[in-house]
Amino acid sequence: MASVAIPLDDDFEDSEFIVPYDRLTEAGHRVTVIGTESGKALVGKRHQATVTVESAAGDVEPEDFDAVVIPGGYSPDHLRVDRDVVEFVRRAVESGMPVAAVCHGPQLLIEADVVAGRRMTSWPSVRTDLENAGAKWVDQVVEDANLITSRRPEDLQSFSDAILKRLEHAER
Repeated sequence: MASVAIPLDDDFEDSEFIVPYDRLTEAGHRVTVIGTESGKALVGKRHQATVTVESAAGDVEPEDFDAVVIPGGYSPDHLRVDRDVVEFVRRAVESGMPVAAVCHGPQLLIEADVVAGRRMTSWPSVRTDLENAGAKWVDQVVEDANLITSRRPEDLQSFSDAILKRLEHAER
């Protein structure tokens, strides 16, 4: 089964972590929460989920994983100022592995400078940032090469389906 990294910090959108995490683990994949500091306890912005960072981004390599999933909320905005997290995400995208981001998650992709020329989506307030960074914004769940992007919690089932489908094809 695949190994998936989830970059996370405080104030993540609870459902955007819980739904993909549960779907991935139920499918037998190993999920590792990475962040700025190993052992740091994180709380979702709606206080429905609490999780502990298992590895600092600077202590792991993208090559140790088969995919990356970036939940939204305020977490991506916190993470985009951490050099190690940004570099981890940039290298993951450049490697060609599936990298999925929901809601505000694309903020981290913008900071990693990997969105120019890509079709993407996000929460509406991130649209202008994506367009200014060179992406073409569309209002639907989008798969563009190895990037999977989604708009909001209501998209989580199709977003998770797309991630699982990519991992299934990668295992063949």
